[in-house]
Amino acid sequence: MTRIKMTRIRMSVNGVEHTHEVEARTLLVHFLRETLGLTGAHVGCETSICGACTVLIGGRAVKSCTRLAVQADGAEITTIEGLASDDELHPLQQSFWDDHGLQCGFCTPGTILAAHDLLTRNADPDDAEIRHALEGNLCRCTGYQNIVKAVRSAAASMREAGGTT
Repeated sequence: MTRIKMTRIRMSVNGVEHTHEVEARTLLVHFLRETLGLTGAHVGCETSICGACTVLIGGRAVKSCTRLAVQADGAEITTIEGLASDDELHPLQQSFWDDHGLQCGFCTPGTILAAHDLLTRNADPDDAEIRHALEGNLCRCTGYQNIVKAVRSAAASMREAGGTT
């Protein structure tokens, strides 16, 4: 019988430290969903095309379906579950709700986290910049108009609140 080699990894996910043994081939999206029970990152295409698996690593949007969990050893990861604080939605989450930037919701967590990455680098993006930043996140329901509107609205709310992300 072949023995599977396990690797110990440590990472902070949504501000909580985790240490686990994983197979070297375990994808980060599967580690988050199956080991940590954080199901907001969705498994869509498993080829990094759709963006449904997007999480933040060190504040930058990363597609977790093509990243190994061992590659995230020592990282600080934020999933959609970690974006809200104290039972209050993050401005991006609230604007997606208010501006109808979601329908079925499958792409929404990844799209919100990609938008979060954009807004931490550019507090006042125009529509073209928003669309460019979200190119790697596919939505089959909304037609993107309300997604762009929601990101624009969240950007304005965040600027008014002093840029809190």
